[in-house]
Amino acid sequence: MIIFDCDGVLVDSEILSNGIDAELMSLAGHPITAAELIRGYIGRPKADIWQAVAQLRGAPWPDGLLEQADALLLERIDTELQPVAGVAAALAELPGRKAVASSSALPKLRRSLAKCGLLRIFDPAVFSASQVARGKPAPDVFLFAAEQCNVAPSACIVVEDSVAGVQAALAAGMKVVGFTGGLHTYAEHGERLREAGALDVVSHMSALPARVRELAPEAG
Repeated sequence: MIIFDCDGVLVDSEILSNGIDAELMSLAGHPITAAELIRGYIGRPKADIWQAVAQLRGAPWPDGLLEQADALLLERIDTELQPVAGVAAALAELPGRKAVASSSALPKLRRSLAKCGLLRIFDPAVFSASQVARGKPAPDVFLFAAEQCNVAPSACIVVEDSVAGVQAALAAGMKVVGFTGGLHTYAEHGERLREAGALDVVSHMSALPARVRELAPEAG
């Protein structure tokens, strides 16, 4: 089975989400850029990211700020969100079972996939860190996905764009292909994924099917 992260792998939401977060955090008195958030925090649940930055700044966020960020992101999902380039063709070419395991909350996750015309490809195998005890880099959501699909973790290959996600998949006993084809990618992105343990890194969805078949022909 092939398990996909969603944000930045299937849909180009990281650039939207981190732009909103950086703007609101900066307005609240902690100047930070979207690029800094992407390099330092992507892959983890949103609430964990906001908590980590609050600890860095040494003060809690104003009440309701995270909820404001969530609401703004949902608006932009409905009006601006696009699938990652080439993803529909790659999914059509990939054989076997497919699932999604994301740090996003389940309603937002399903909304994003539906907006990009991808939900029907995966449903009902769409899983969220909100359904388990710990988010990435813990392995919980990947193990949950495998359990729910009745597939051994060793028979799964994960496609991930974040260090936290790579770490989570490896901790679950799964193979990982890194992905750097989202709009949020940066210069050292692929190198960091390899250092975290990705077996290989692809920079466009068109290269993914062949690489998955080479690395894990049993993943179907």
